Amino acid sequence: MEYTIQKLASLAGVSTRTLRYYDEIGILKPARINSSGYRIYGQAEVNRLQQILFYRELGVGLDSIKEIVTAPSFDGTKALQKHREKLLEKREQLDLLIANVDKTLAVTEGRMTMSNKEKFKGFKKKLVEDNEKKYGKEIREKYGKDAVEASNAKVMNMTQEQYDEVTALGEKLSLTLAEAFKTDDPACELAQRAAELHKQWLCFYWKEYSKEAHAGLAQMYVDDERFTAYYDKEQPGTAEFLRDAIHIFTGQREK
Repeated sequence: MEYTIQKLASLAGVSTRTLRYYDEIGILKPARINSSGYRIYGQAEVNRLQQILFYRELGVGLDSIKEIVTAPSFDGTKALQKHREKLLEKREQLDLLIANVDKTLAVTEGRMTMSNKEKFKGFKKKLVEDNEKKYGKEIREKYGKDAVEASNAKVMNMTQEQYDEVTALGEKLSLTLAEAFKTDDPACELAQRAAELHKQWLCFYWKEYSKEAHAGLAQMYVDDERFTAYYDKEQPGTAEFLRDAIHIFTGQREK
């Protein structure tokens, strides 16, 4: 079956402007242009649009989607299986958050009591999911699936006291790092204190600590633009400064 741009837009619940833009950037070309100059789409294009919309729903950017779906090795069936896994994870997260809200309402209305562990279960799940979405691929490639799963489990088992402690520790780290950055000396006492605080913060998430892994993560802060943007948002160069401080702290670089 073939579709005009209007019919495909209606079928998929998107605008014709969106489809024209997808054509313009080369992510979804029509099967052909008819004699009247109209874009005509076939089943292959419908299937690709479905994949694009799945990826968009999962928060993947168009540049990345284009790279994925236009790759010669792209397998539509495997992609659908992965979409299903991600959607199930998302559903689980939403179910936890909905249950959390329902219980909170019940507590507010005096119909039941709710433990601190229950209150934060959904939020901890969201933290894990957000980290997986942003950095999961890179972290798994660098440290392995087992290490990442162990870290996620540690987060999910975190008590309210531990959550409060690691939150306060993160704030203390940020303040110390900002002050140390002003010295322009990653080997100074304040910078090394920031590196120590960073180690303490990591230990709330990692199953076990190693200097090599700590140094490797610090290097990723510089190599990965997403990490760099996070640390450099207040002061450009902070990611490199923290990397250098941690490398000195872990013995990967001379003072």
